[in-house]
Amino acid sequence: MKSNIAMIGIGVMGENLSLNMENKGFSVSVFDLSKERVDKFIHGRAKGKKIKGCYSKEEMIDSLEVPRKIMMMIPAGDAVDKLIESLLPHLDKGDILIDGGNSHFPDTTRRTKYLESQGMFYVGAGVSGGEEGALNGPSIMPGGSKEAWPEVKTILQAIAAKVDDNVPCCDWIGEDGAGHFVKMVHNGIEYGDMQLICEAYQVMKDLLGMSNDEMHNVFKEWNKGELDSYLIEITRDILAFKDIDGSYLVDKILDKAGQKGTGKWTVISSLDTGVPLTLITESVFARILSSIKKERVSASKVLNGPTIKFKENKKTFTDHLKKALYASKIISYTQGYELMRGAANEFRWNLNYGGVAQMWRGGCIIRSVFLAKIKDAFDNNPKLTNLLLAPFFNEKISESQDSLRLVISEAVKNGIPMPAMSSALAYYDGYRSERLPANLLQAQRDYFGAHQYERIDKPEGKYFHTDWTGHGGETASSVYSA
Repeated sequence: MKSNIAMIGIGVMGENLSLNMENKGFSVSVFDLSKERVDKFIHGRAKGKKIKGCYSKEEMIDSLEVPRKIMMMIPAGDAVDKLIESLLPHLDKGDILIDGGNSHFPDTTRRTKYLESQGMFYVGAGVSGGEEGALNGPSIMPGGSKEAWPEVKTILQAIAAKVDDNVPCCDWIGEDGAGHFVKMVHNGIEYGDMQLICEAYQVMKDLLGMSNDEMHNVFKEWNKGELDSYLIEITRDILAFKDIDGSYLVDKILDKAGQKGTGKWTVISSLDTGVPLTLITESVFARILSSIKKERVSASKVLNGPTIKFKENKKTFTDHLKKALYASKIISYTQGYELMRGAANEFRWNLNYGGVAQMWRGGCIIRSVFLAKIKDAFDNNPKLTNLLLAPFFNEKISESQDSLRLVISEAVKNGIPMPAMSSALAYYDGYRSERLPANLLQAQRDYFGAHQYERIDKPEGKYFHTDWTGHGGETASSVYSA
């Protein structure tokens, strides 16, 4: 009996996805470079299930029905390219490779074209939800060779999380690297969400002087309303979790954050496409700043700041903080969707933005009730240029912006850093401004570099240069537009 699909790489994600597939009625062949890992899985969690352990790539490939479907859950980068090259001599035309790791989307585009040139197909499928999601239902974002989608659709949608009336959190994203691009944006928004929550936590802890129990109760209450989400939920649980000695574990964890690169890729992509992804960028930099712990400790002994003085009503201010967090979250998702729109225009992807929100509603790390409103916004207006212009979000940002301004100003007065919330407000105020000071900036560029400028009293697209000093001449430089 041939297996329906193979899994290469049986770390925690590969194991759990394999078990998920088998639980949904599919037979799975598994392979890993570590024979011990295969043995442990086959004789442990996979014992008695329709999961076949393979000890060579050839054995794995021979065990599969055709067209062969092979999913790879290995670290992104060169390891994927090397694995592909080792598999190709044993594959036939029409076979399908699925990359479920966090590969960079240009690599997926390149690999898709390469495999198609060999008569095979490639699917770059972003998978979100961690080990729990992999086992019980993740969010899956597939892209690549469109011809492969009908062959892999049944399996991927079967193992994905379900919302509403059993709608799978998995659907076709687009060609080339579209699937991994959307997963990258998901991770960037995840960076933003986490940083915003951390800023709210620091305000409660350092400005309001709240205990872990008090903060736990606040997040518990927030998770019952419009902020209901996986990240708020786990923050609630983390704040209540105690170490074996009875003290709160969160207070013992070093304030030095790590990252795996997807946030950085998101920021670089925003620069490449000319999209102001300010909040997520600040979230990445906040992690980098946290990583220089020794420098910060030394600086804290030398650099002065204000003494914290808080005289407001704690309950009232916590309500403002909730609104500030919600407003900032709207900005974060707005920027993420703007990045997807910019990439879709550049790479000619036909992205279903409401569909993306649907895929993120279950299984993934940023899942929340909030995403249903985003889906509604794009369902009502598929050509929506900016999430802030949708009636629901326009109303919500109007209701909560005063709270955002209040929270930021109080934090600034007391020396508490708020990089993500501050950038959210700056973006909002910039986006709603009919006129920005870029006219002066363009004059400066023309003064020192003859870069030219447009005039409000002349047709758009016509450029001018001024001899500002009287001895600069009339020769102009080239025009650059972001």
